[in-house]
Amino acid sequence: MTFTNLDHWHERVDMAAAFRWTARLNMHEGVANHFSLAVNDEGTRFLINPNQAHFSRIKASDLLELDANDPASLEGPNAPDPTAWGLHGGLHRACKHARCAMHVHSIHATVLASLADSRLPPIDQNCATFFNRYVIDESYGGLAFEDEGARCAALFSDPKQKVMIMGNHGVLIIGATVAETFNRLYYFERAAETYIRALQTGQPLRVLPDDIAEKTAQELEDYPEQDERHLSELKAILDDEGSNYAT
Repeated sequence: MTFTNLDHWHERVDMAAAFRWTARLNMHEGVANHFSLAVNDEGTRFLINPNQAHFSRIKASDLLELDANDPASLEGPNAPDPTAWGLHGGLHRACKHARCAMHVHSIHATVLASLADSRLPPIDQNCATFFNRYVIDESYGGLAFEDEGARCAALFSDPKQKVMIMGNHGVLIIGATVAETFNRLYYFERAAETYIRALQTGQPLRVLPDDIAEKTAQELEDYPEQDERHLSELKAILDDEGSNYAT
């Protein structure tokens, strides 16, 4: 079933801001792609964008609240996109640590996911952020209906890995909060762009040693409040512009 109350308002506002900024960065794809956020302790009730709504128009009050264990969520006029339900419902049922999940087909992450070797070598600080912190799905099976969603969710068995490079598909980012997850999504796309552009030069890559890459990743994980400050600044910009995202 779909819950119609507007609890979790702060979380809704954060989600709406993330949708708006993802559209502004052209990291969305038409009226496809979806973000979700668990709102109960078990992680099985979650907020998600309404079916076929453009990211640039989503407001806090638009978000659906669904129960991952209730198949009736797919019924009625407010039913979510079936692939959103399959991917995010499966994830929130299986991965309690995946409180927030953001799935996009952003250009550079999808190019990376389309390479025969989809690894992201640590060639700069942003790329090093993800050293040993992603999993590559090499078994794309079509649209993310329930079976495909459950298969993808099972790949997040290591809590250290919070990025799934979805081979032949796109990217799926998880985190504890909207701010953390959006920040990770933003920097993964930046890292993928740097790597793809470096490959285009045809020149040898300057790859960091494993120990330096790991040290850098740990330092960035411990960097204080960067994700919260990032999202707060984006909300401030939207507020200054008179955006209706927080309505």
